[in-house]
Amino acid sequence: MHASIPLFLKHLEHERQASTHTLRSYQDDLALFNRYLAENGLEGEDPATLDPQRLRRYSAWLNSQGYAATTIARRLASLRSYFRFLRRRGAVPGDPTAGLRNPKQPKRLPRLLRVEDAIRLLESIAVDTAAGVRDRAMLETLYGGGLRVSELVGLNRDDLDFESQLLRVRGKGRRERLCPTGPMAFLWIERYLAIRSPRRADEPAVFLNRYGTRLTTRSVGRLLDEHLLAAGLANAASPHTLRHSFATHLLDRGADLRSVQELLGHRNLTTTQIYTHVTRDRLLDIYHEAHPRA
Repeated sequence: MHASIPLFLKHLEHERQASTHTLRSYQDDLALFNRYLAENGLEGEDPATLDPQRLRRYSAWLNSQGYAATTIARRLASLRSYFRFLRRRGAVPGDPTAGLRNPKQPKRLPRLLRVEDAIRLLESIAVDTAAGVRDRAMLETLYGGGLRVSELVGLNRDDLDFESQLLRVRGKGRRERLCPTGPMAFLWIERYLAIRSPRRADEPAVFLNRYGTRLTTRSVGRLLDEHLLAAGLANAASPHTLRHSFATHLLDRGADLRSVQELLGHRNLTTTQIYTHVTRDRLLDIYHEAHPRA
């Protein structure tokens, strides 16, 4: 591996303050690129010697390995960031990734829960144990605030504003935003905080596992699966589905797209616009089901 790759990862960690998940993705993507170079007799090759043709062959190789279009696009994006870093440092004369084209992405609409199913899920959670109260608070917060699961598990006690019913959330790129979450979520958070059992008295995390330490994103997914099954909604949702449902239900009830963008913490409006397609499709479904001339 060329010495510039670890240097780039350190830059992401210390100067760009990339999350652990982001760092792992970059590391995996560049390790794969390095493996490709090694298999083609170019292990440890100076990036300054790599031309656009070589990188186009790498892109074709990714496609031949059967990776999904989204995965290929992410791996190429990691390369672009790496070469931008090298160019800023004067390590390469130009940008050999300039001619790379991402594969065409399939248009996938996000999975959703209907409003009645979201409420059914939340109200089906047994709250006669501390774990049940925690899970109710957790899922009320995911759906009530449209949080990413990483934002949920990253919540600390000092991020909670009970008076204004706002959460301070750290999103992608560690960008902070204030997130209105509503009375139900705060009601269950308050109940959970009264009975939670942290390992340390100064534990900052809101949501804890059975060992009294911060819950992980994987654990949230597993717990959601259990509650979906109990509610008769098996395989209907992931933690991110609750975020998608939050956005779509807001738009269905008249919220404007720009406001939903702010609530979700999207940097670009185009990221939020997928939900307009979802609501339009649902309106067409309702029309075809209900109109006598449809």
